[in-house]
Amino acid sequence: MLLEKIAHKIENLSEKIGKSVSWLAFVLVLLVCFDVVSRYLFKFSSVAVQELEWHLFAVIFLIGAAYTLKHDEHVRVDLIYSRLSQKAQALINILGTILFLIPFCLMIVYASQNFVISSFNMSETSPDPGGLPARYILKAILPISFLLILIQSFALIIRSLVQFRKASYKENL
Repeated sequence: MLLEKIAHKIENLSEKIGKSVSWLAFVLVLLVCFDVVSRYLFKFSSVAVQELEWHLFAVIFLIGAAYTLKHDEHVRVDLIYSRLSQKAQALINILGTILFLIPFCLMIVYASQNFVISSFNMSETSPDPGGLPARYILKAILPISFLLILIQSFALIIRSLVQFRKASYKENL
């Protein structure tokens, strides 16, 4: 089925991006270790290193969100959902994605445009002495991440439609 092929391609994209970004976690651990050792053993601290830590964390969190959605590992209050039938779960996923996730992603992408453009236009840097240059790159991650979540949400809808159809078929047997 064409829709399932589309979902598969979207999920492959989310998987590749998620696995690529996961390597930044290793870099972040090394950076934090360097920061701690340099601060406590050598009494040296760098604003740029500290900013780079939270920049990397933000990139991991934001870009990894679509990967998390693909693997259904996002935060969910699962008091009722887990007790529902597969058909009901699929319906909740479809409706929740269409009514909440897609509009929220579109709103963030739209609302962040001026924020990012303004930052690029003024070549925004860190306001702290010794901070990182090019803060606009980090700010550009925000709409990119929500575009990736938006794309992954279409795969979620397709997979949920397939699950709903299979569950309906099983009920009719």
